[in-house]
Amino acid sequence: MSRAGIGMIAALGLSTSIASAQESVEVLHWWTSGGEAKALQVLKKDLEDQGVSWNDMPVAGGGGEQAMTVLRARVTSGNAPTAVQMLGFDIKDWAGEGVLANLDELAAEEGWEDVVPEALKGFSKYDGHWIAAPVNVHSTNWVWANKAIFDELGLKQPTNWDELIAALDKIKEAGYTAVAHGGQAWQDATIFDAVVMATGGPDFYQASMIDTDPDALGSDTMKTVFDRMAQLRTYVDDNFSGRDWNLATAMVINKEAGVQFMGDWAKGEFLNAGKVPDTDFLCFRFPGTQDAVTFNSDQFVMFQVGEDRRDAQLKLASAVMSPSFQSAFNVVKGSVPARTDVPNDDFDACGKKGMAELAAANDKGTLFGSMAHGHSVPAGVKNAMYDVITAHFNGEYDSATAVEELVNAVESAQ
Repeated sequence: MSRAGIGMIAALGLSTSIASAQESVEVLHWWTSGGEAKALQVLKKDLEDQGVSWNDMPVAGGGGEQAMTVLRARVTSGNAPTAVQMLGFDIKDWAGEGVLANLDELAAEEGWEDVVPEALKGFSKYDGHWIAAPVNVHSTNWVWANKAIFDELGLKQPTNWDELIAALDKIKEAGYTAVAHGGQAWQDATIFDAVVMATGGPDFYQASMIDTDPDALGSDTMKTVFDRMAQLRTYVDDNFSGRDWNLATAMVINKEAGVQFMGDWAKGEFLNAGKVPDTDFLCFRFPGTQDAVTFNSDQFVMFQVGEDRRDAQLKLASAVMSPSFQSAFNVVKGSVPARTDVPNDDFDACGKKGMAELAAANDKGTLFGSMAHGHSVPAGVKNAMYDVITAHFNGEYDSATAVEELVNAVESAQ
C-alpha cells in the first residue's frame, strides 16, 4: 500500500476516534451534593461505558430563575444543552415553545408507555409526543414520626383526622412539640395539599387543586380544610417561622417533636443521621389519604440538538429510563422509580411502601400532581394559592375569609 494510502487510513482512524471521543452530553441539573451527586455517577458511568462523556452545565442559584435565564439564552442562540432537569409546569412551558426533542421512537422501542404512570406522562409527553425521561417520583403526603415518642405514649399510627388530633394532643401534653414545621409558603402548602385530600378525597382534590373549579374552591369543604389548617397551627412551636424543612426534620430525629408532614426527601435526613425505618422512625400516609398519592417528579427534558449530538442524547434518555439506574438513583434520593416495573429489592421499608402505594394509586387513578410542588397548576396560580394559605396559617384571615380570598386569588391569576 502506498504511503498516501496508509496516511488516508490513519487519518480516517484518527477522525473516527476524535468523533467517538467527542460524543458527549451536556446536562443542566442541580444534583450537586451528597447522595444525589453519588447517584448521578451511576448514570455517568453507564454513558462512559457507551463512549459518551458527561459535561455538567454550571447552574447558579440551585436551578432556579437564574438557571432558566441561562437556559433561555442558550436556546435562543441555537445552542441548547442536551438535557435539562426540570419539574412540572416548567416542562409544559418549554414544550409549548417547540424547542424540545421527540423521543417517540426510543419510547416505543423500550416500552415506556407501559411502565410510566399515567399522571407522569402528563409532563413526560406533550401533544402526544414523548419529550422527557422521568427520573423519579417524590410523593408529598407523608408523615414522619419519632418512634420512641410513639412507643412512650402508646400511640398507634393514626388513620383518620380524629385519630391524628388525638395523637397530637397526647404528644403536646407530654411536653414535646407535636408538629415540626418550617413556616415557609411551600411548606405550609405541602400540609394544605394533604389536608385537602384528607378532607375532600380524590375527586375534591381534582376539582379544587387541578381543575381550580370555583365551586370547589369556594365550598364548605374548603372552609373545613382551612379550619383544619388552623387546628394544626396550634400544634406548631412558636419558633417555626422561616425554619428550613430539614431543621424541622431534625426536631423529629432528635426527639424534640412527634411528627413532620413532608415529602419523602425527608427520609434522607433520617438515614444520614443513622436512623432506621420502623426502628427509629415511622413513615405513613397523612391520615385520610391512604389510597392516594400526591407527587412531584424530576425529569430530564430533551432539547432539540444537531444530528451530531442526537445519538448521545438518545443514549442518555435510555440510560435514565433503565431499571438499574432508576433503582440506584432512587435508593439514594429517597424517592421511588418513575417506572412501575423496577424491583424493590434494594429499597428500605419506606421505599418499598412508597413503591407499592405509587403502583396502587396509579392503578386506581388516585395519583395526583402536587399543587404545593408545581405539578397541579401553573406557577402563577400556585403562587396565588400560596399567598392565601400562608396568610391564613399565620392568622391574617379566618377560614371563611380565606375561602373567599382563595377563589379571588385563583381567578385573578388565571
